[in-house]
Amino acid sequence: KHIIFHIKRIKMLSRLAAKRTAPAFKKLARPMSTALTQFTEEELMLKDAVAKWAEAEVKPHVRRMDTEKKIDDKIIKGLFEQGFMGIETPEELGGAGMSFTAATIAIEELAKVDASVSVCCDVQNTLVNNMFKFYANQDVLQKYAPQLATEKVGCFCLSEPGSGSDAFALATKAEDLGAEGYRINGSKLWITNGGEAEIFVVMANLDPSKGHKGITTFVLEKGMPGLEVHAPEDKLGIRASSTTPITFTDVIVPKENVLGEIGKGYKYAIEILNEGRIGIASQMVGIAQGAFDATIP
Repeated sequence: KHIIFHIKRIKMLSRLAAKRTAPAFKKLARPMSTALTQFTEEELMLKDAVAKWAEAEVKPHVRRMDTEKKIDDKIIKGLFEQGFMGIETPEELGGAGMSFTAATIAIEELAKVDASVSVCCDVQNTLVNNMFKFYANQDVLQKYAPQLATEKVGCFCLSEPGSGSDAFALATKAEDLGAEGYRINGSKLWITNGGEAEIFVVMANLDPSKGHKGITTFVLEKGMPGLEVHAPEDKLGIRASSTTPITFTDVIVPKENVLGEIGKGYKYAIEILNEGRIGIASQMVGIAQGAFDATIP
């Protein structure tokens, strides 16, 4: 049922078999890393598995989902069941523990069939999960990473009406209430996965007097009073992917829900978007290849 689990199990068994038959000097040899132009055996297995899953489980629903402007809940559930929503997340946290290259492979293969499902998987892996993996303290990581890898969609809340992806100009504010936590007020626009999200990674300025150095990252959850996800945008394409406005009205966030260090949110946003852009590039390659394959089968 869990495609990545089977891939890793096959790989592990093959390694064990190789160890038992390898000469002693080969057991001491250091493993060779592959070139960027060459996929590992594990990555090739993933590529084939994602392609087959997308063809069988996603393709029959693409037109309907595009018309309804919503990814089928069963497909999102399937993404989790197959391990595609936690590709880089360590195995001990419920993920696959695979490479960034593996994540881009999955994104590309999904995009060949449906760009909306692909971008849902992309944002989950390259932006949301990696924010926790790279910057969260252990308590926050242990609490949220397993949920994001196995059952809950997340979204990355940076863009605003006046700032786009410009982390230096965001206007959403956070106020320190002491032991009570933080109060967040503001709005975000064009948030991918907003409609499905249960975990929200939110950039807000805790100290505007410091400019962008006051920007801090907070973790919010669906159901927090004052957090409201609005109707998705009516886009020209990738319509099944929810792209929503989100508003925060006196949302109280617990003290422990700061992701990383206070005042480092701008740095995290800039760094993580570099990964996200590679994911989107992979999606574009997949869309182009899918269009080519549909035109010249």
